[in-house]
Amino acid sequence: MSFQPAAIKHQLIRYPLFWLCAAACLLPVVNSPVALILGFSLATLGLVPTDFPVAALTKKLLSTAIVGLGFGIQLDVAIEASQSGLGLIIASIVVTLLMGTLLTRLFSLDPKTGHLIASGTAICGGSAIAAVSPAIQANSHQTSLALATVFILNAIALFLFPTIGHLLDLSQHEFGLWAAIAIHDTSSVVGAAGAYGDEALKTATTLKLARALWIIPLAFLSALIFSGKEKKITIPLFIVFYCVAILTAHWLPQFNLIYQEIFAFSKRVLVVCLFLIGAGITVQKLRAAGAKPLILGGILWAVISAGSLLAILSGTGVQ
Repeated sequence: MSFQPAAIKHQLIRYPLFWLCAAACLLPVVNSPVALILGFSLATLGLVPTDFPVAALTKKLLSTAIVGLGFGIQLDVAIEASQSGLGLIIASIVVTLLMGTLLTRLFSLDPKTGHLIASGTAICGGSAIAAVSPAIQANSHQTSLALATVFILNAIALFLFPTIGHLLDLSQHEFGLWAAIAIHDTSSVVGAAGAYGDEALKTATTLKLARALWIIPLAFLSALIFSGKEKKITIPLFIVFYCVAILTAHWLPQFNLIYQEIFAFSKRVLVVCLFLIGAGITVQKLRAAGAKPLILGGILWAVISAGSLLAILSGTGVQ
């Protein structure tokens, strides 16, 4: 089903509570964790549209929101943040992929499933899995297991990271850097960082999108490793538009008030995205993830989270 007005009207009539809750997420009273739980609750009760492309809508909204966040980021700050975290980004990607390969063999896990989980942990969750999957010719079952595993950890990170950040008294910059390195999906990164503060959100968004550029070489490398047929890797255009937004705000500073309004609205749209993502979780999907994929993902995530946090606190690789 497409996004035609008639189709949307039909869905509004059939699932009024779902769309009412989605709209409520635009209000400041609903934060990211609440939106996620709200979406999952509706999915559990069977109140989520099954014949409407919610996943496609989420992807479009997320991409649009990320571009909007670009208007709230200063170019000099973006450059400084990227430079300070470059070494840590590269180290985390390499360590995660190597460890993922070793643990996949140790657990006798399906190689493609293990590689997808490692790829999602190394770079940017679902986006990396979606790009690498066709490159290694993974089937739908392997892809869904990896996505389910990463999503469960994303949900945990959304609640856990801000709490740890406050307990350790991390600065806005430190937390933004940590979130960008250790949390999988962009949506959860901006959700956790946004709950911590605006500066953390700017730092995390900048580094996360810079990290997402590694999807391209990873996809090609994965294709070579698994000897898959050559596939066309689609470059995420929202990253290009995000950069354009930053440059626009830098070159035309006289419109700063407008940029700040766009930035504020984009943060609310991200909360809606988290609601929609939560609506995609079902008990069946959680069970389908199984024990081994979740254990693999959990170990990789724990190592990267702890390792990157120690590096940030010690100042290693972040200058």
